[in-house]
Amino acid sequence: MGYLIAITILWAFSFSLIGVYLAGQVDAYFSVLTRVALATMVFLPFIRRVPLALAAKLMVLGAIQLGCMYVFYYQSFLLLSVPEVLIFTILTPIYVTLLFDLLQGRFSFRYLITALVAVLGAAIIRYSSIGDQVFGGFLVVQGANICFAIGQVGYKVLLEREDLKLPQRAVFGYFYLGALVVTIITWFLFGNPAKLPTTPLQWEILLYLGLIASGLGYFFWNKGATRVDAGTLAIMNNALVPAGLIVNLLIWNRDANLTRLCIGGAVLLFSLLLHEYWGKNRPPEPQFD
Repeated sequence: MGYLIAITILWAFSFSLIGVYLAGQVDAYFSVLTRVALATMVFLPFIRRVPLALAAKLMVLGAIQLGCMYVFYYQSFLLLSVPEVLIFTILTPIYVTLLFDLLQGRFSFRYLITALVAVLGAAIIRYSSIGDQVFGGFLVVQGANICFAIGQVGYKVLLEREDLKLPQRAVFGYFYLGALVVTIITWFLFGNPAKLPTTPLQWEILLYLGLIASGLGYFFWNKGATRVDAGTLAIMNNALVPAGLIVNLLIWNRDANLTRLCIGGAVLLFSLLLHEYWGKNRPPEPQFD
């Protein structure tokens, strides 16, 4: 749980850094490629040889969770306004819950209930008027949500099933290598070389996002996913909404509805407490180094 809380705080700053200093100024696909390439460099020194099948599975999960997710995510901004993209991302906890149950061959009704409560809390915080012709954009955002859910749930389940003798840092480089393949392809297909960073600040932000937010962030988020149950993981996926708003409000002084923020945050907290109450008698799930 501690890993997920720490990365939630870390990523809360990333949203504003991207929105204020990069969005519309630096090519999105170049930003993604830079972030993934730098994150890959962080973990290459730790990488160890593993069975080919395990390496391939990790690369596929990285390609989906980071590579494909970013492709959907950035394309969604061509179809939707920023508030519309944000409101449509709150369905991620449901996908996390349902995918985990699917992989486990079961259906946890309580997990779904707490995930729906978490979605309600995020919706209260993020609700805004929605445009008329948004169905195509909605589907694109759901593609991003599903990719992000598949990656973190797949990683959790993979480590639970594999007899891994190495610490997670020794294999996570494969995860980034898979994402790197996808981001290189998308840069060559969709990137705009005329919109590269032009200021030292933009390069510094990309370095921070690549080395810290992506490099350490996704590793510790996915590691945290292996240390909690699927219900808690689903809820924490929506904790980024109030965290990002608080950071943006306090540092960049953007408009935010404080009443919605407080009510929605309270609903999110209630969903977590409800889940903990329901799950206190469940046997602990496996944890990994």
